[in-house]
Amino acid sequence: MLKLPPYSRRRLIGTGAATLIGAPALAQSMVGGDSSGAPPPAAPAAGGSSAPISVSGAQTAPIPIAITPFDTQGVGAQITQVISDDLNHSGLFRSIDPSSFVPNSITNGTPVWANWTLLGAQGIITGDVSDQGGGQVRVEFRLWSVQSQSQVQGTAYTTTGGNWRRIAHIIADTVYQQMIGDKGYFDSRVAFISESGPQTSPIRRLAVMDYDGANIQFLTDGSSMAVSPAYNPSRQQLAFCSFEGSNPRIYTFDLQSGTKRLVGAFGEMTLGPRFSPDGNSLLMSVSGHGGAAIVKVGANGGSPVQLTDGSSINVAPCYSPDGSQIVFESDRDGSQQLFVMGADGSGAKRISFGQGHYAEPCWSPRGDLIAYTFWGSEVGGFTIGVMAPDGTGERILAQGYLVGSASFCPNGRVIMFYRQTPQGDGTGDHLSTIGIDGFNEQRVSTPSYASDPSWGPLLA
Repeated sequence: MLKLPPYSRRRLIGTGAATLIGAPALAQSMVGGDSSGAPPPAAPAAGGSSAPISVSGAQTAPIPIAITPFDTQGVGAQITQVISDDLNHSGLFRSIDPSSFVPNSITNGTPVWANWTLLGAQGIITGDVSDQGGGQVRVEFRLWSVQSQSQVQGTAYTTTGGNWRRIAHIIADTVYQQMIGDKGYFDSRVAFISESGPQTSPIRRLAVMDYDGANIQFLTDGSSMAVSPAYNPSRQQLAFCSFEGSNPRIYTFDLQSGTKRLVGAFGEMTLGPRFSPDGNSLLMSVSGHGGAAIVKVGANGGSPVQLTDGSSINVAPCYSPDGSQIVFESDRDGSQQLFVMGADGSGAKRISFGQGHYAEPCWSPRGDLIAYTFWGSEVGGFTIGVMAPDGTGERILAQGYLVGSASFCPNGRVIMFYRQTPQGDGTGDHLSTIGIDGFNEQRVSTPSYASDPSWGPLLA
């Protein structure tokens, strides 16, 4: 029989406590670095998207795209690989095997169109990396439309050599936007909880990483358990729950300065922080006397404003992207269900009615969907689902022994969540992504077990 430790995710969630212009010209962008060493994205190239590429059917038939090597080794080869990985990860693109490329298919910087047409490519990415001296590199890339036989985008970046991975994500985002017509999500980071040690007394540390699992940074040392991180949608800041002292409290962590700050000590426990869309305030659940109320407080602390009563368990609040509404879970009707209310706490309305329990709601940045965790006897486990904000159109995306903590990517097309699987006398958590259509689930590699993802905004 599988034994669950006191603070296992399955226990917590079950109690409701968890909650360019034409060649050869290029638009030059001098890319610097912020305090974390990551460069801001470049401004769009002059001329923009003069020849949009048709993406009809991309959801069911990924767009074939040829990515010619920026170099055969070193930084250029690494950039090429990350661009390919990003586009393939989306499920909307299929990078063509370079071994099938016809030799000499780029002549004087321009594609030999017939050769790429034979391969079925709809788009071609070409690029080059050059050493500028002093630790600086220049990365050039061009996106070509095979259909219109023209250049769609061309941009150059100059940055420190250590920023090559972020430049690759920025290029992939540009390709995604030009070919899909929506902003990409690759140049973003994810906060999560890294888990290690024995199941009976796990070490849970707050961490942050690139969306694809690279560049992991541990932000707490594990001496106090951390859970439920939330990314500020407007700046590089996190909120999270820490079990420092006798009761869990909400802290913020500034990713640029490395400063941790207590938001406040309210009630017996404070749980499940979520930022407002402008990043200036926090929602959280404050428990006491057998119930829990949702409160609003400034991101830097201050007097809390109570939005629900505490006669029932009201937890896991999340703003709509326009800040006008809040979705939350409550047992006021006898079991954990989802409710939507006004941002001032007025007009609470139940939106979930399935035969089971609903928890951990997360509002899409597009405003069209709410993701949630569900479990009930008819599904035989836990599921990640989505529904419209009025409760209609409910559908399951993922299912398992335990899945939870769904978080949308910046453009709302992909969800990251954690999946827990039994392993002997214990369990193991890992992160996965899946499209909002329920396809293309992919595991995100981390060096230890991981849970509680919170997907941050595109980096600025």
